[in-house]
Amino acid sequence: MLQVYPLFGAVGAVVGLMAMQLVRNITHNPEVRVTKENRSAGILNNFEEGEKYAEHSLRKYVRGRAPQVMPTINGYFSDPK
Repeated sequence: MLQVYPLFGAVGAVVGLMAMQLVRNITHNPEVRVTKENRSAGILNNFEEGEKYAEHSLRKYVRGRAPQVMPTINGYFSDPK
């Protein structure tokens, strides 16, 4: 039974991430309408709200960074001296 605990942990982490994304989409996504009144409104041209949803703080933080996991170590081993 001890060997399956890592599997339970991995599956639990994935289910947690999935639940977090589902809650985020339901509560913040401007294209998801849960209530009947909002669904009857049809297509809304609310570009500011969509831009705010798409350009969240994590994306703004990562945009100016180098696309590397460990740039210092990569530079140390790849740059000739």
